[in-house]
Amino acid sequence: MTLSGGLSRPGERDRPIIKFSEIDWTLCLVLALIAGAGALMLFSIAGGSWEPWADKHLLRFGIYFILMIVLALVDLRVWFSLAYPIYGVGLLLLVAVALVGDSSLGAQRWLAVGPVRFQPSEIMKIGVVLALARYYHGLSADSARLSWKLLIPAALIGAPVLLVAHQPDLGTAMLIALPGLAVMVLAGLSLRLIAVGAVGVLAALPPFIFFVLHDYQRNRILTFMDPEKDPSGNGYHIMQSKIALGSGGLLGKGWGLGSQSQLNFLPEKQTDFIFATLAEEFGFVGCVSVLFLYGVAIFMALRIASISHSHFGRLSAAGVTATFALYVLINGAMVMGMAPVVGVPMPMLSYGGTVMLTVMVGFGLVQAVRVHRYTEVTSGKGSLM
Repeated sequence: MTLSGGLSRPGERDRPIIKFSEIDWTLCLVLALIAGAGALMLFSIAGGSWEPWADKHLLRFGIYFILMIVLALVDLRVWFSLAYPIYGVGLLLLVAVALVGDSSLGAQRWLAVGPVRFQPSEIMKIGVVLALARYYHGLSADSARLSWKLLIPAALIGAPVLLVAHQPDLGTAMLIALPGLAVMVLAGLSLRLIAVGAVGVLAALPPFIFFVLHDYQRNRILTFMDPEKDPSGNGYHIMQSKIALGSGGLLGKGWGLGSQSQLNFLPEKQTDFIFATLAEEFGFVGCVSVLFLYGVAIFMALRIASISHSHFGRLSAAGVTATFALYVLINGAMVMGMAPVVGVPMPMLSYGGTVMLTVMVGFGLVQAVRVHRYTEVTSGKGSLM
C-alpha cells in the first residue's frame, strides 16, 4: 500500500509517501512527560543519582519511542494479518513457560533465551486485543450481541488467562482478561449478558478466593480488608504506602526529601509503589498533575479509536487504551489501599523495561490506527476497499 499524507482518503488512489505529521505528536509529548516524571522520581529515590534506575528508564524510553514511531507507520492491514499469529505465538510461549519456564520467588513466569529473559504474558496483553479485534471485525452486530459465536472470544480470553493465573500472576491475568472483556462490550455485547456475567462473577468470588487462590494471594486480599491486623507482615506494604500518601499533604515534602522512600520504609519504591513516593514528595498537587497527564493520554487514544474508519482499528485502539487505563486504575487503587497488592506497576512512571515495552508497542498500534484511519480492512481475501 502507498499513502499520501499518511493516509488514503475515500475515493483516492494510493500514493507513495507517508508523512510523519499524521502521527499524533501531542500524544507523544504526553507520554514523554509521564516518562520524564518517572525519571525524576527514580533519580530522587536513588538519593540524587542517575544510577541504577533513572538512566536506564530514559534510555529504554528513547529506544521504545523510536519503536513506537516505526510501528505507527505500519499499515493497518499488516496489523490485521498478524493478529492471529501474534496471539498464537504468545499462547505457545505461555505453554512453554508452564513446561520449562524459569522460576523466581515462587512464580514460574519467565522464559530464558540465551542471556535474554522475558515474560511471554506481556505479549498476550496486545495479542488478545488484536485477536479479538480481528474476530469481531468480520462478525455481524447480532452475533456480537448475543450468539453461540461468543464462545470463541471467551476462549480467546480464557486460554491465556488460565495459563497466566497458573504461573501464578493474578495481576497480569486481570490485565489480559479485563481489556478483552472491554473489547467484547465495545463490539456490542448484550447488556443482559453483561448483567448475568457480573452477577455470576460476584457469586463466584468467595469460593474462588477461599478454594482456588494460593495462600499468599488469599492473604493479600484478607490483609487489604484489614491491614492493621498484620502491620509488620502482609499489611506492611499498604501501611507504609498510606503513610507516604498522607505525609505528603497538599504540596509534598519536596523533591528528594521523602522519608518513606529515602529511608527505605516504602517497599518496591521504584516499581509498584513509585506513585506513593510521588505523593510524599510532591503532595496532592503532584499526584493530580500526573493523573491529569494519564487522563489526557487515555482521552486522546480513545479519540483516535473513535475516528477510525475500520472496525478493527476502532476495537484494537480501544482495547489497548483499556489496558493502559487499567494499569493506572489498579496501581492507583493498590497504592491508596483500595485494592489488594497485585504487583501492577504505574505505566511509564515505574521502573521496568517489560511493561514500558508493552505500553509503547500498544501506543504504536494506536498511532497506526490514527495514521491509517481511512484504511478499511476487509475480512476476506481482499485488502482495501
